[in-house]
Amino acid sequence: MRIKTLLAIALVALTAGCVATNRHELLNTSIFPASTAEIAAQHEIFVATTRRASTSQPRIVYGGERSPTIAYAQVEITVPKIHETGRIERAKGRAPADPAKNFTAQRVNFYKSASQFEKAVNASVVDHEGERILVFIHGFNNGFDDGIYRVTQIVHDTGYVGTPVLFSWASAAKTTGYLYDKESANAARDDLEALLKMLATTKAKSIDIIAHSMGNWVTMEALRQLAISGDRTLGGKLGIVVLASPDIDVDVFKKQMQRYGKPEHPFVVLLSDDDRALQLSSFLSGDKPRVGDYSDAADLAALGVTVVDLTQATSGGRLNHAKFADNPFLVKLLGRELRNDGLAAAATDDFGGLGGGTLGKDIGQAVGSVADIIITTPFRVLSIAVGN
Repeated sequence: MRIKTLLAIALVALTAGCVATNRHELLNTSIFPASTAEIAAQHEIFVATTRRASTSQPRIVYGGERSPTIAYAQVEITVPKIHETGRIERAKGRAPADPAKNFTAQRVNFYKSASQFEKAVNASVVDHEGERILVFIHGFNNGFDDGIYRVTQIVHDTGYVGTPVLFSWASAAKTTGYLYDKESANAARDDLEALLKMLATTKAKSIDIIAHSMGNWVTMEALRQLAISGDRTLGGKLGIVVLASPDIDVDVFKKQMQRYGKPEHPFVVLLSDDDRALQLSSFLSGDKPRVGDYSDAADLAALGVTVVDLTQATSGGRLNHAKFADNPFLVKLLGRELRNDGLAAAATDDFGGLGGGTLGKDIGQAVGSVADIIITTPFRVLSIAVGN
């Protein structure tokens, strides 16, 4: 029965990976006109990537092959006025992206050196109120375009006030590339560590991190290496760390956390028992449980993390693998917490949001959604029902 279930999951995953958007072209062949009244916002996404530039297909910008050196860029993305929270409105098939209907890349600016990139990021940090940086690390089966669109959606839907930076490692962007992606993630950990150290030299007061799926492996390895080097908090600038649907072996994660040590502010682990992508990953890894669909939340909480069980929350995708970003309620909750530093304080007695129940009530009234979220900390277990 288990084999049949996993084969069904694999079929869903393959089907999801075979849609037309896997051409991964970020840029249109020409500028598509749209009036300012049809555009909700324009976002500037800074990029550090271990991908090789796609010279044969320049509209892809960066492909799935690994580069021996890290490259830097900035992408300007517009979000249409018709955008719905939790969605990424993409052009279908071979149709060009229409700014009035789709997320659209307007231009890509390339930096010739790390110092040039650092200077541009620093200028953006100073321009933003709060002087914060959000680093997003994508997961398995993601093209360069997928990462750009996802971090844009997260920044837009959460209302994040700060400078967004995408760390785009060399995923092959195909469902059959799991092992290749795993090795690419391994190869990228030093580069992510170097990026975080660079960002810590800017005038940013806080560097927040959101990692998804296999991107959590790159993230945890980089954080582990920072701890070994004696700078695990980036000079006190490490802010909120959100580990969404971590595709990491539970035993390996425990070792990583033990080497890092208990964080000053608990890392936030978002997991879900119905994550079909991680069920397949577990099967491919010899039935070893992954952190993102692990049932023993208290076991993880003992490591100094805050565990948020999203099993009862609905997802915008068939694999239930990106609830944190595609569920309108959850993405707004994430935004509220990022703005208030609430997630980082979730394990403290003075946490006045989820702990007191007022935040959940407020967001439930604002969003008009119903969700059950179980939060496990080293000190208590909270079950929150949110709705009108």
